[in-house]
Amino acid sequence: MKGSILFEAIVFLSGAIICVPIAKKLGLSSVLGYLLAGILIGPYVLGFVGEEGEDILHFAEFGVVMMLFLIGLEIEPKNFWSMRKTVVGMGSLQVIGTTLLSYLFFSLIGMKWQVALTISMAIALSSTAITLQNIKEKRLLNTTYGASSFSILLFQDIIVIVMLAVIPLLASAHPTASDDHGTGDPSFLDSLPIGLQALSVLLSVVVVVLAGRYLVVPVLRRVASTRVRELLTASSLLIVLGISFLMELVGLSPALGAFLGGVVLATSEFKHELESTLEPFKGLLLGLFFMAVGASINFIVIQEYPLTISGLVLGVIILKGIVLFIVGSVFKMKMDQKLLLTIGLAQIGEFAFVLLSFAFQLNILDSAQLDMMLVATALTMTLAPILEIINERLILPRIGTQEIEKRPIDHIAKTHKVILVGFGHFGSTVGRFLRASGVEATILDHDSNRVDLLRKMGFQVYYGDATRLDLLESAGIEDTKILVCAIDDPEISVEFAKTLKEKYPHLKLMFRARNRFDAYELLDLGIEDIYRESLDTSVKMASDVLHFMGFRKYTVHRQAQKFIQYDEQSLRRLSKSKKDSEDYIFKARQEMEQQEKQLEEDLKRGIISDDKQWDSDLIRRVGMGNND
Repeated sequence: MKGSILFEAIVFLSGAIICVPIAKKLGLSSVLGYLLAGILIGPYVLGFVGEEGEDILHFAEFGVVMMLFLIGLEIEPKNFWSMRKTVVGMGSLQVIGTTLLSYLFFSLIGMKWQVALTISMAIALSSTAITLQNIKEKRLLNTTYGASSFSILLFQDIIVIVMLAVIPLLASAHPTASDDHGTGDPSFLDSLPIGLQALSVLLSVVVVVLAGRYLVVPVLRRVASTRVRELLTASSLLIVLGISFLMELVGLSPALGAFLGGVVLATSEFKHELESTLEPFKGLLLGLFFMAVGASINFIVIQEYPLTISGLVLGVIILKGIVLFIVGSVFKMKMDQKLLLTIGLAQIGEFAFVLLSFAFQLNILDSAQLDMMLVATALTMTLAPILEIINERLILPRIGTQEIEKRPIDHIAKTHKVILVGFGHFGSTVGRFLRASGVEATILDHDSNRVDLLRKMGFQVYYGDATRLDLLESAGIEDTKILVCAIDDPEISVEFAKTLKEKYPHLKLMFRARNRFDAYELLDLGIEDIYRESLDTSVKMASDVLHFMGFRKYTVHRQAQKFIQYDEQSLRRLSKSKKDSEDYIFKARQEMEQQEKQLEEDLKRGIISDDKQWDSDLIRRVGMGNND
């Protein structure tokens, strides 16, 4: 039974279900829960799965392949071009800086230059999976730290192609390179001269990109014409796995092939369809990868070389941290965002497994060097979530941007009766209109760079996570009359609403919602004042269409107000049926028919007789008559 793939699948899923909720209960990230689950079920602790980690790599492989496919799918050339300065600037500075410093260190301790350069390139790469997962959990993607991290990781994912092309050239210059003790499977590249191997790597990438544009996408269009959704998904997966397999045949990483496949499909019209279909599997596949990393930590190697491993792990984190801190300083990031970047990317990433294994296959690294680097890579990835927690709870409160607690509490509480949470595009419009009308609000936002900019523009904005109760108390929430929530993340808004309804029942709550389905969740919590961000704008657009078609403005205005009124009433009635899709569709049709009937009756009843109230000629004549 132990060798059964079903047994191992059960063990992996059980480990995740047990460890991840415990980690979240303790206030830790889900990544750390997955890593601990992998350590426990792995061959070196409980031994439920894997023989010296070999079987675990088969589980991890598909997780890595799918993860990188989804990352590639999120990259569009137009977005990349708009981010080119930060991607190339921050990314190149981090990769080149880390590689050079690492190379100098390993050269000084006596390593051959080929070995030192190979290991240095691997160290320069950070974990896309762990970093993006942490950013997503903490909802920091729209912050300066989130955008900077994504830029650096994107550059790393691209530059790894160049690194894979360079490694065969290092093998040709390695004095001990031979053909008799590589452990990799034979590939097409093995039969080629070293120079052609490097060229083949680049040509393989070009072939994949061209084939994707001129062959893959047309095939997907043909499949899509059948209107069978699952067939489109299956075809896309077949293409991705096919690319990965072909890359493996020529001696390259299947994960790299999946990443390129995702990039190719990102330019097609099927991008969003694939994302919505595969999104439910994304978290599970990433969890599988994290568990595989935890299970691959070789405690035998740690026991044999404790000082070397400890020094290597500590040295990597410090060195990468220094480089990342310098990068943040060069690009003028605020201290808290700079610290988040320094800690968040100070680990070795998953592509290091690919580089190191490829170098070992070409006999650049020996088995001892490979084992130590693999263990160091896994340990830095395991320590990454722990360092994030230490930074968040111990360092940032003391060193980061000053939060609202530093302000005189009584002054804030007495002066402002409105708290505005979130000052992005939606929140800033609310705040500007309030201030223009003579109403000041205490504004909270969690992006320190944006806070600094808004302060310079004259807004009284405070940095901090408004979902923290202590921060709200410092903002004088006990004496506040109204709290306006303009947060753009529905999950955060719902959790925030639960906390406010429980802790501050006296408070008037006004919440932003992206759409009617987000509004349903807020209605279930007892939030009555909900503002769908697309409702007024879309009705305004429809009103303008009617006006340009010849309808009088007064008629259109009255009809628009009635439409919004009826739609809000309909929203509250339909919220009771949202869980039953058939009942919801039936009642939604009834509501629309009733709404159209009411509007038609309103138009016939009384409104037409008042239709000239906004007629400019009538107003002008009335005004002239009054003058007489």
